[in-house]
Amino acid sequence: MAHGGSHDDSDSGVGAATTYLHSKGPIIVKDCCLLSHDIIYVNPSLLIITLQPVMDITPLHSSSSLHLLLVLVVLLFSVSLFPNRVYSLGINYGQIANNLPTPDSVVPLVKSIGVTRVKLYDADPRVLKAFANTGVEFIVGLGNEYLGKMRDPKQAQDWVKTNVQCHLPATKITCIAVGNEVLTLNDSILSSNLLPAMENVHTALVNLNLDKQVVITTAHNLGILETSYPPSAGAFRKDLTQRLTCILDFHSKTGSPFLINAYPYFAYKSNPKQVSIDFVLFESDSGITDAVSGLRYGNMFHAQIDAVHSAMEKLGYKKVCLQISETGWPSKGDSDEAGATVDNAKKYNANLLKLIAEKKGTPMRPNLDLNIYVFALFNENMKPGPSSERNFGLFKPDGTPAYNLGFNVTGSVGSNTTTSTSGGSRQSIGAGKLFGWLLVHYF
Repeated sequence: MAHGGSHDDSDSGVGAATTYLHSKGPIIVKDCCLLSHDIIYVNPSLLIITLQPVMDITPLHSSSSLHLLLVLVVLLFSVSLFPNRVYSLGINYGQIANNLPTPDSVVPLVKSIGVTRVKLYDADPRVLKAFANTGVEFIVGLGNEYLGKMRDPKQAQDWVKTNVQCHLPATKITCIAVGNEVLTLNDSILSSNLLPAMENVHTALVNLNLDKQVVITTAHNLGILETSYPPSAGAFRKDLTQRLTCILDFHSKTGSPFLINAYPYFAYKSNPKQVSIDFVLFESDSGITDAVSGLRYGNMFHAQIDAVHSAMEKLGYKKVCLQISETGWPSKGDSDEAGATVDNAKKYNANLLKLIAEKKGTPMRPNLDLNIYVFALFNENMKPGPSSERNFGLFKPDGTPAYNLGFNVTGSVGSNTTTSTSGGSRQSIGAGKLFGWLLVHYF
């Protein structure tokens, strides 16, 4: 909006409304019949509106129906969008690439799209320092390669001091994910180290008086399920039941969430002739009805989550909170990777963002906040596996969108030649700024 204009004393007949421009730039309306004697600060990029008493201002243009209309339009958009700003968007920030921007450059990008929660696959000090004093919450990762060392309480405490405590309170670390998808790697040593590592890192937090602000968890993929359909029949694999019971007991005692990486994409990829693409992209008109529970599912994402809920309930852990640590869709894949297209990625993630904005739970848990973390922030060019693994990003390494979700971002974020080995790996077995996006989808 232009900062200027000539003074005009004409009366518009819309009440004693005068448009002003504060010296620092916010929109100001004085003596409006709707906003009498208030200053309106409208910041569309942050979706923030504050009202303060009129103080030292200078009129630049008197009231006119056109100016008042422009102000109210801006205000209307901001007020309409403001409620959605409280719905926190989470993103996975993997770094298995040699062309990603520096963490300092990533901060404005993350904030511009309305992300308030970031999940890392390590505890990269460059990232944690870059996000200091931003208010963005972090899940930091303790890699699978460290699980054996964490059986030693001293090493666990040293790790927490070096990778977590030194960044608090400036960087808002709220969770440590110990290991990633460990139980489905078919590695008996890693699996046996997982819970002791979680317990020792938690004990380290207690010893350092950090356990009230940082919790311990680990992420699983849907390969831990033996049965996933219908959702009410969801059950864990028999060979993993004992370990999962102990892990769920840990969550129950410490109040930490049970994390699941849920990917309808993999279900479609493995059986595209039988699985409805509309059902996995949140676009099904009919959906499915669980014959046992009678609950209707309009999309596979919710069906997958409730299958895990059923499995947890069968073990007696209905009250443990389940959250979604990863979900997403690749924009490119190999010739045998059905569904990995730009169009499908756009549909899946646009509908996922809408789901997040609506803050809806699942049919089985309608009031549950799933705290969804989208995978992923960037395409990662050094990830092993099929092409899809390198194309889950919402953004290209230069900070431009991989496809149009309506994000209001501009320019390049620059590149970094440093290579990192931290990133998520998905196993296919069983597996704002919302501002711009909401404008596209709601107005």
